[in-house]
Amino acid sequence: MSPSLVPVSNGPSRPSSLEFQVFRGSTAVERGLLTPQQLRGRSWERLRYGVYSDSRLEHNHALACRAAIEGLPPRVTIAGPSAAYLWGVEHAAGPHDSVHLITPPDSRISPRQGVRVHATLLTDAERAPGALPRTSTLRTAWDVAQWLPPIEAVPIIDSLLAGGHVTPLGLAHLQTARTGRRGSRRVSVSFDLADGGAASVTESRLRVRLCEAGLPRPVVQLAVIVADGVVLHPDLAWEKYRVAVEYDGAWHATVDQMRRDRRRLNLLVAEGWLVLHVTNDRLRHDFDGIVREVQAALRSRGWRG
Repeated sequence: MSPSLVPVSNGPSRPSSLEFQVFRGSTAVERGLLTPQQLRGRSWERLRYGVYSDSRLEHNHALACRAAIEGLPPRVTIAGPSAAYLWGVEHAAGPHDSVHLITPPDSRISPRQGVRVHATLLTDAERAPGALPRTSTLRTAWDVAQWLPPIEAVPIIDSLLAGGHVTPLGLAHLQTARTGRRGSRRVSVSFDLADGGAASVTESRLRVRLCEAGLPRPVVQLAVIVADGVVLHPDLAWEKYRVAVEYDGAWHATVDQMRRDRRRLNLLVAEGWLVLHVTNDRLRHDFDGIVREVQAALRSRGWRG
């Protein structure tokens, strides 16, 4: 922030230098841009640890990132799920989630509420500079896989893959290059489970949970050719056993969608597929039952487990 030193006497409620900005309240008061009383007005929103913003700014994780790095040294870099959010993965972090930062190992940043500091080395190639400096997409994927459990990491990496920010080959090369480093085994689990074909966050999580339950890894959006050359793409499929799992989200509840789903189901069944349906309610309250049903379906088709 480079505000002018024009005092606030009877000026506007929002000095032009503070419009749509994130700033330290104490600095704005010291420079005569705002009085303490004005700072408490509706024009401004207190974010974290004495940092304020123009109240018209959208309250999202990007705003949290701006607040987190305000006044910090230039080598501090937004990382992990926070960087993923800035790369376009909106489900990676919410407005009230902690902001992940990477700092040089020799830096001394005091603990702050709402901030997770990771003191580690970061090369220039792993850093994307800008108004909100963040880790590169590959480094972001690595940190997400290292810091988060697979159930949280894989959906983020799936979205980075789906958005073209990283590629399977790039992840494989990074995994090979970093073999033996701290956290590499944990990273390999999430990298191996990642698939950019997933159609939703919930489908990604369902795939991870099924694999963690000991089931063979399904194929995401497998192309299945049925009658009259129609190509269907079940959410999760075990082609060898002709078993599929369909996730029924809220959007499946419309009449038109139900008709389309039933037609797809009939076409798959006619080709000899067993199709199981999973709802949000069962995911929350009866996941063990889902696992048992999928196990039974696979075993009825020859899987020995």
